[in-house]
Amino acid sequence: MQIQTKSILITALLALMLSGCASTANNDPLEGINRGIYKFNDVADKAVIKPVAGAYKAVLPSPVRSGVNNFFGNLSTFVSVINDLLQFKFDKAAEGAGRFVINSTFGIAGLVDVASMDGIEKRNEDFGQTLGYWGVGSGPYIVLPFLGPSNVRDTTGLIVDSAAFDPLGYIDDPATRNSAYALKFLDKRAQLLPGSDLLDEAALDPYAFMRDAYYQRRQSQIHDGNPPVQNDEYDY
Repeated sequence: MQIQTKSILITALLALMLSGCASTANNDPLEGINRGIYKFNDVADKAVIKPVAGAYKAVLPSPVRSGVNNFFGNLSTFVSVINDLLQFKFDKAAEGAGRFVINSTFGIAGLVDVASMDGIEKRNEDFGQTLGYWGVGSGPYIVLPFLGPSNVRDTTGLIVDSAAFDPLGYIDDPATRNSAYALKFLDKRAQLLPGSDLLDEAALDPYAFMRDAYYQRRQSQIHDGNPPVQNDEYDY
């Protein structure tokens, strides 16, 4: 995905402007629209995405799927390293860079997660977390078509990461680039198959449950697993 710098800057500016504009208690002023998109995503998942992910999991042996997951995970380390640098977490950035080098060489282009075997755990940092780390509020909650829960800040982060930091975004051939994104998406969905039905069974309102769980997860990620006792995310 290649997006013009001007578009990125405009989106980032909107994120900063809107991050203080939420007026509802749960920061979901677009709930009506969001629920519609959530329903669309649910129908599309059950009709197409989930069956395809199931076939993917059934056809490909576990070692192959593990290699695919490790490959994309290794590439995402590059994104984490950059965002660790932007958060001034230089020790974590150095650790991530070492992990990337180890897996890219001894791990055969990242197909084998050698670094984890050596005790170098994977970090997941993104530009949305970087914005949150420096105090940018979440802005209104948003449900993205196919991608699911987000907010203005994290959607901005997704755009910046995809356009500027993700190595996949630098693949020149559109067909190859889009195929790589599709495979990454499919592999991720296949990993979530075991818990696919738990949400509908466990929650009276799956939409609200997903929204609240998303905010709690992002708070934990922004604060490296140690979020403040009082969740102020909705107040931004």
